Amino acid sequence: MNRRILHVATNVAHFDNPAHPTGLWLSELTHAWDVFAARGFEQHIVSPRGGKVPLEPKALKWPLCDQSARAWLNDPVKMALLDATLSPDDVRPENYDAIYFTGGHGVMWDFPDSDSLQAITGAIWEKGGVVSAVCHGYCGLLNIRRADGSFLVAGRKITGFSWTEEKLAGVAREVPYNAEAQVKARGAIYEKALLPFMSHVVSDGRLVTGQNPFSARGTARKVVALLDGA
Repeated sequence: MNRRILHVATNVAHFDNPAHPTGLWLSELTHAWDVFAARGFEQHIVSPRGGKVPLEPKALKWPLCDQSARAWLNDPVKMALLDATLSPDDVRPENYDAIYFTGGHGVMWDFPDSDSLQAITGAIWEKGGVVSAVCHGYCGLLNIRRADGSFLVAGRKITGFSWTEEKLAGVAREVPYNAEAQVKARGAIYEKALLPFMSHVVSDGRLVTGQNPFSARGTARKVVALLDGA
């Protein structure tokens, strides 16, 4: 059975200050893509508005831009995928076995309030699919509700980019909200690694989350394990 993965990426290219660029943290996509590709899974990318996905400049510099990310940057076919992502209206959630929310600070603006993405994710969850996110991608999970109206994250173990990491990254005063505090306010059981910027993956049933960019491969591997065991 050929599994299908739906990646979610941001359309937001800058912070509230237009002089501060942001976008997709490329390795959070490529690391997971590589893991899924190795299993032969079919993969697609959607964004809140469809079309072009900007790239976070910091993630394109050494040492954060590793071999996986460089290979993507040097592949015109793959780069074209980021110029023409699906819009939510193009997506039929019944066709996907898992959804994977990528990060980069841009997602803090366009993921949480996308009714279409919430509907897609909710449908994948209710049909028994895997919902996953890495780093700031968990902002896309904040407002998703189960069929009974409760928050998807309520009562579940979860991780994502921590407030400590925001402060260490020097952007705590520029982000629109404290994502860690927001997910806790929705009843999630937030966990993080002992040290910041260390790989950390949390799995609670079919909900899989990774704390930061260095957690993308581990998150994807856990998604694969769940799908292989389904």
